[in-house]
Amino acid sequence: MAELAEHTPGSTRNGGAAPADSRIAVIGMSCRLPQAPDPEALWRLLGDGVDAITPVPADRPDPAVLHDPDPAVPGRADSRWGGHLDRVDAFDAAFFGISPREAAAMDPQQRLVLELAWEALEHAGIVPSALRGQHAGVFVGAMWDDYATLSHRGGPAAIGRHTMTGLHRSVLANRLSYLLGLRGPSITVDTGQSSSLVAVHLACESLRTGESSLAVVGGVNLALAPESSVTAAEFGGLSPDGRCFTFDARANGFVRGEGGGVVVLKPLARALADGDRVLGVVAGSAVNNDGGGEGLTAPSREGQEDVLRRAYERAGVDPLSVQYVELHGTGTAVGDPVEAAALGAVLGAGRPAERPLLVGSVKTNIGHLEGAAGIAGLIKTLLSLGRRALPPSLHFETPNPAIPLDELRLEVVTGLRPWAEPDRPLVAGVSSFGMGGTNCHVVLEEAPRGAGAAPEAPPAHPLPYAVSGTTPEALRGQALRLRAWLDGDAAAGTGPAALSRALAGTRTAFEHRAVVVAADREELARGLDALAREQRAAGLVRGRAAADAGGLAVLFTGQGSQRAGMGRGLYEAFPVFARAFDAVCAALGGGLGEAVFGEDAEALNRTGTAQPALFAVEVALYRLVESWGVVPEFVGGHSVGEIAAAHVAGVLSLRDAAVLVGARGRLMEALPEGGVMVSVQAGEERVAPLLVPGAAIAAVNGPRAVVVSGSREAVSAVIGRLAELDVKSKELRVSHAFHSPLMDPMLEEFRAAVAGLDFHRPGIPFVSALTGGLVTDEIAHPDYWVSHVREAVRFHDAVRTLEAEGATAYLELGPDGVLTAMARACLADEAAAVLVPALRRQGDEARSLLTATAGLYAHGALGALPLGLPGRRSRPGPAGPRRPSPRPRIRVPLQPSPRRRAPVRRRRTPTGPMPPAPPRPPRTRCASAWRPSPPPTGCASSPSWCVRTRPRCWSTRARTGSTRRTASSRWGWTP
Repeated sequence: MAELAEHTPGSTRNGGAAPADSRIAVIGMSCRLPQAPDPEALWRLLGDGVDAITPVPADRPDPAVLHDPDPAVPGRADSRWGGHLDRVDAFDAAFFGISPREAAAMDPQQRLVLELAWEALEHAGIVPSALRGQHAGVFVGAMWDDYATLSHRGGPAAIGRHTMTGLHRSVLANRLSYLLGLRGPSITVDTGQSSSLVAVHLACESLRTGESSLAVVGGVNLALAPESSVTAAEFGGLSPDGRCFTFDARANGFVRGEGGGVVVLKPLARALADGDRVLGVVAGSAVNNDGGGEGLTAPSREGQEDVLRRAYERAGVDPLSVQYVELHGTGTAVGDPVEAAALGAVLGAGRPAERPLLVGSVKTNIGHLEGAAGIAGLIKTLLSLGRRALPPSLHFETPNPAIPLDELRLEVVTGLRPWAEPDRPLVAGVSSFGMGGTNCHVVLEEAPRGAGAAPEAPPAHPLPYAVSGTTPEALRGQALRLRAWLDGDAAAGTGPAALSRALAGTRTAFEHRAVVVAADREELARGLDALAREQRAAGLVRGRAAADAGGLAVLFTGQGSQRAGMGRGLYEAFPVFARAFDAVCAALGGGLGEAVFGEDAEALNRTGTAQPALFAVEVALYRLVESWGVVPEFVGGHSVGEIAAAHVAGVLSLRDAAVLVGARGRLMEALPEGGVMVSVQAGEERVAPLLVPGAAIAAVNGPRAVVVSGSREAVSAVIGRLAELDVKSKELRVSHAFHSPLMDPMLEEFRAAVAGLDFHRPGIPFVSALTGGLVTDEIAHPDYWVSHVREAVRFHDAVRTLEAEGATAYLELGPDGVLTAMARACLADEAAAVLVPALRRQGDEARSLLTATAGLYAHGALGALPLGLPGRRSRPGPAGPRRPSPRPRIRVPLQPSPRRRAPVRRRRTPTGPMPPAPPRPPRTRCASAWRPSPPPTGCASSPSWCVRTRPRCWSTRARTGSTRRTASSRWGWTP
């Protein structure tokens, strides 16, 4: 990774190169912009050259109250154009844990920050909840408070308990920090129109100093109140044509735009080490102020030149290596020439005429997002770096005569085109300037080459694919999005393992869950289709993860479930199972593995083989699911299955457990054959009074499921009396009458065999089928295991104890689902529990096991979905949690929060619509700029001299509403 950190566009740097560990990676992003609800849609809009400017939507608060087409009318805006978002009142308050009342009092800009941050983190492959308690910073740029304007129209009566936090601009950042539990800086930045790019600069500084380990950075802008548009109009900034004519001769102001964007930042070295997908790199940045000049809001060429030079010096980047700059580019008669002159002086000087600096502005597509303008330009540039293409800057026909593009070595991008020198490392700049003179410039580089993780080989077994949603409708919607994604270009190069990992590990697991276990893309598509249509399908598991889900109990199957070849499919598919199985077989000795995987069912069914074989398979099964993160809160088993439970709980080492199970099976098999076992459909209370000498209750498997065992004569007498009572029974196929008096001859020899073993208290709560309750010290004694051979299996009592202790999920580990059906009948509240067998007698074992763990996950019994994929080296994640690394990064569909209508205040002014304003005298607006010039005749050559260009003026006449262009002849010299 160190090599990757060094092999970046830093090769273009000069001697002042910044160290590799000071560069900042962009690892995730999101946006909601006019006609572009996400970055993919934004790139399509940009590439297609779409102009997203429209009239003010009719559903906005009082859209016509403060508008007048006559620019001379005071208190009115003369433009009704803008780049607008749809459904600004749509917000799922419950998704973010916010009450409807508080949501109604919240500035929709706060809502937008929450939504965009969530999407950006998921785009980065970070589960938002994983950041809780970490020093992750939040930096948000914004400059308007339109919602406060609307709210205050209602007067004091409209003020409520949520008004302060709902309207205060500082809470834009603070609310996100509160929601995610972040302890890093939480700052709302307002430097005017440069706010969001300054937020990026501040976030990078926080990351470099170690103050933040990760940063969520963005900007938002919503034009909800007409007053803010009137303010911009009175300032003289709005274009009456409703377009940004950046660097064009028609430049006459900007058009307002709405929306926002968020990026996730992380130190580059850390991002590479963690295997993050790097979208681009912030090599450096700078912020300054014009520091005086002609006026508070007049741009300064010297100030802009200074911020450019400082940004490239701090980044260690040669200005001549920059191929593109995303302009501030508002399209104003004053601002455009100043920005162009500064770019020409710093980045254009020294360039050959045939290789000019390419420039453009996203404002020509979506309007000027003001406080969020910088983040919009940054995201556009990141997309251009990633796609290795530059989209057109619209509305450029005739260069502004005050901007000599050829002399400045600048060229406006007018069509979708490749970078000028795509074989060189791609370097770009992004500019944003505030009306009060706060300037910011950010230097971007393309992502390090070779930073992606090597693709994984497709596994030989099916994989689980997780989908979730906050509601059943959201779950179906996510299934539809994923299904559509499968048919798109983004999915074409995505391997099944990478997709399974991404869906399970980089998305929040919401309450309503589903998992599709599929062997190929076609099977996955069928499962998603069925999920979206609320139908059943093979491999589709649904569930609901309750917030108060109880514990998980693992139950180990007893004798009688064995089958030839059991575990062979797992042995071939999963190395963890194979290693564990081989270790148990080595401890038991005698070619056990061949007997288990062979075809001789009769040999396997012999007690001396069956019991060690079940122990080997069940221990290996446990080690496999344990490696997947399945950690039970309780363990138990049925008869010989308890030996596997005791071993995994720490009661016996593998060596000692092998001695115990080997002696048990061997001594039982050595007993004379004979006796009988019969299952009876009756409760223990009905059977026990009918017992005769030589017969015993061998197992209580349920409220109406008892097994009677002993000599044939004695058992037959009991069954005969039960038949008279119309109780049904069935004789079991067994070699011996287990758990009956016929076991007595082996007990002392068995006691002697296990007397020297090293027993311990269980490390996992152990529910005994011998006592029916929790056991501790008593299980760590030979007497327990001797009684375990002779006494009844009280499985019904054990399951009831598990239920009383809070177990709500049950995983059966064994060759078949024997205990699952029995346990379900034992529960007092079957509907509150989920019971799954790991394996079935028929079918693919890997699919069966993955489906079982998927069922547990879907019902909330497991914190993470087991994938059955090889484990990867782990290290702390973005700010602490351990995550696999390196890992592939793919663009799977995000999980946007369901957006429901959350009302936006629409109060009019207390007196209703504003009355017509009286006419006022004509106004004249002028714009001019300073340009370098030789000194006049007779004047010293020092200091430098500039000439003010001929002003371009607009004289407005209230009488006709016309606008007449005039020109002044005033010239002057100034040092």
